[in-house]
Amino acid sequence: MQAGELFDLSGKTAVVTGGGGVLGGEIAAGLAGAGAQVAIADLLVENAGEKAAAIDKAGGTAKAYKLDVFDKASIQVCCDAICGDFGQIDILINAVGGNMKAATTAPPETTFFDLPGDAIQKVVELNLVGGTIVPSQVFGARMKDNPEGGSIINISSMCAFSPLTRVPGYSAAKAAVSNFTQWLAVTLAQEFSSKLRVNAIAPGFFLTEQNRFLLTDEKTGELTARGQTIIAHTPMGEFGKPEDLTGVAVWLASDASRFVTGIVVPIDGGFSAFSGV
Repeated sequence: MQAGELFDLSGKTAVVTGGGGVLGGEIAAGLAGAGAQVAIADLLVENAGEKAAAIDKAGGTAKAYKLDVFDKASIQVCCDAICGDFGQIDILINAVGGNMKAATTAPPETTFFDLPGDAIQKVVELNLVGGTIVPSQVFGARMKDNPEGGSIINISSMCAFSPLTRVPGYSAAKAAVSNFTQWLAVTLAQEFSSKLRVNAIAPGFFLTEQNRFLLTDEKTGELTARGQTIIAHTPMGEFGKPEDLTGVAVWLASDASRFVTGIVVPIDGGFSAFSGV
């Protein structure tokens, strides 16, 4: 098999939850560029529609679907609709996630002891339970019977390797996503199909609307002290760009990673490798 054929996703159907967002949308476009037909599922279906339209305009195949990860019935309806339109599901990208300002400390005004429990619980629910576990159950139940298996790709984070200050709920949730990725990889391979793989991507620091308030000053646009520290501890000296996720996502979704399961791949400009000295 030629190298290009290893990464070819032609004839495959990929589901990208949270595909209406910046990072999920970029991954969806990358999978479509590799030949997959893409189902973009998002709570904001209009955003998913914009991403799908852009893929279609570029010559790919994509369709938008509404998905609420806090409602398992919504996930099931979405899954049924995708299977009705495209047949089987071969690739699942669990790209729903994020942090909340209410679950973030801002000392001395807001310390750990001031954080509302419901905010932390919602962050864990968003990233771990609703964002990763339940979609893996619903879509995975369809994928487990595929003769050629399939690939589930979760989204972890740098704070899964080492917890970041100020974001206790998000750090705990993403560490759990990495652990769950390994657990599910073993379980699906041993109990259902050795061809059904589960891996995760751990993005480094990307400027998004969800973390902009932590990394840049809202008034000046300059980097905050936290943003400056991140850049100083990133050997490549910059924030990541959404398209930096594409290559690894295509690799993990394709036959190029046929014998790869249960790993978490950092895409971080060297942040996780640097001790600070």
